[in-house]
Amino acid sequence: QVQLVESGGGLVQPGGSLRLSCVGSGFTFRYYVMKWYRRAPGKEREMVAGITIDGGRKNYAESVKGRFTISRDNIRKTVYLQMNSLKPDDTAVYYCKAEGMGSNTEYWGQGTQVTVSS
Repeated sequence: QVQLVESGGGLVQPGGSLRLSCVGSGFTFRYYVMKWYRRAPGKEREMVAGITIDGGRKNYAESVKGRFTISRDNIRKTVYLQMNSLKPDDTAVYYCKAEGMGSNTEYWGQGTQVTVSS
């Protein structure tokens, strides 16, 4: 059974930090590109960050560049999103996604809520 389980969300004050984790199981994690998405209230889902299978390349949405860092540990089958200098606009449900190389296979996690508020 394929699973992606996110954790690490919560309530944080503006300027604070959080680290999200997403653990994969039931598929060969190291062969999947991993991405983080978010959906804010009343807005469409947007991609926040992505990382290649070996971690060699990363890309970010303009709105989070310089503040967020994506990383992965293929031994632990985990992808991380380190979020610094958080803003109220970062408030959203954050999802991780696994995309199979050269295939249309994709898996989604259930999401974790991040709320940035004073």
